Amino acid sequence: MTDDELMGLALAEAERAAEHDDVPVGAVVLNADGDVIAARHNERELTGDPTAHAEVLALRDAATALGSWRLDGCTLVVTLEPCAMCAGAAQQSRIGRVVYGAMDMKAGVLGSLYNIGADPRFPHEFDVVMRVREDECAALLSAFFADRR
Repeated sequence: MTDDELMGLALAEAERAAEHDDVPVGAVVLNADGDVIAARHNERELTGDPTAHAEVLALRDAATALGSWRLDGCTLVVTLEPCAMCAGAAQQSRIGRVVYGAMDMKAGVLGSLYNIGADPRFPHEFDVVMRVREDECAALLSAFFADRR
């Protein structure tokens, strides 16, 4: 699947988050062979868990699916640029690549405020692909917040 097609899967997950009043962010993880092994969306409101971001949940599910916390060669696809917690989780999992849609100028750390994935001071670096279907990802978030204002 292409990055555009994979982002479509992440967007479908994001829409599920809004069903329970969570910020509509979705994530999928592919294994080294390109098979989707995890798909999740934000569940902070649903679970009352501040760490229940789509990325963290998807990375946990991917590790379970692989039977290892090491996600070497895997790809994380997410609708919104990861925050420090999520990018840190990706870095700690040794993910191979992160693809995201909308930039997050307030909290994003894979290109906006900083780039954890490209900092050689960390023991693991990973590739980052930005702005895949950015307009669709941003529109979903904008609509969600407009409805709450």
